[in-house]
Amino acid sequence: MATPADQASAAAAAIADATGIAQHDIALVLGSGWKDATTLMGDEVAAVDAAEIPGFHAAQVPGHRAHLTSLLTPAGKRVLVLGSRHHYYESRDASAVVHGVRTAAQAGCSTLIVTNGCGSTRPEIGPGSVVILRDHINMTGATPLTGATFVDMTEAYSARLRAIAREVEPELPEGVYIQFPGPQYETPAEVQMAAALGANLI
Repeated sequence: MATPADQASAAAAAIADATGIAQHDIALVLGSGWKDATTLMGDEVAAVDAAEIPGFHAAQVPGHRAHLTSLLTPAGKRVLVLGSRHHYYESRDASAVVHGVRTAAQAGCSTLIVTNGCGSTRPEIGPGSVVILRDHINMTGATPLTGATFVDMTEAYSARLRAIAREVEPELPEGVYIQFPGPQYETPAEVQMAAALGANLI
């Protein structure tokens, strides 16, 4: 049976074949409502139907783009845009959820930027607001790691990248994200609990 690393390697090879780009520098995961953001980042070099790449499938959520796209930025960076991804609530399989990240790493990406659409426990951060994540709380209890694999999560959200974002927009607020299993939305009591735990985004 192929390991997750083998599956990611096969997917990365398929992306290289489909796009004609041997290696990418940055991976960008597009969440709900972010599918048109790629037009602001650079020139589209190639796009491939996600379902054609091993381990990926067509987008299951409205607002997601069912393609993997290769962009070339004005600075010459190659960006691999993951417009379709597997959500935890689809299968309760954490390994499937991180397949895109593992694939991006195999494709050469050393930087990962993840976006999503979510709710807020802070009234001043309303619909359409952009917030930088500084930490998260995992209420699913799931992890793709197995065995004695201990990962330091202190810098899970890069202070360097957050500082770069503030150079572009100094007023960007920061927040802590909390993930519940889903797919149902949280109850009012669960939202109150999230806020009491220190989460700003759900």
